[in-house]
Amino acid sequence: MSDVQTWIKDTVTNTPVVLFMKGTAQFPQCGFSGRAIQILKACGVDNIATVNVLDDAEVRQGIKDYSNWPTIPQLYVRGEFIGGSDIMNEMFESGELKTLLNNG
Repeated sequence: MSDVQTWIKDTVTNTPVVLFMKGTAQFPQCGFSGRAIQILKACGVDNIATVNVLDDAEVRQGIKDYSNWPTIPQLYVRGEFIGGSDIMNEMFESGELKTLLNNG
């Protein structure tokens, strides 16, 4: 396993809720990442751990390889890959995401 893959595994395992995104929670750099942050805040997640994939090309590609998912943002809850902004939105609308986030 490469250093980047090891770092990603450690990050998603040791951080209860982490969003790999373009930009930061304060300054999202794409609409999908911005929507993901809005959804997490609407679910009551105050302290959102984010990783800006624009800061590091290895992490940007590495997270896609790690999850076998081609797009960003990517949400992980307690080490489990949840999905991107479309899946987050569907889970938010059904109430499933809030339940998942609050049962940790």
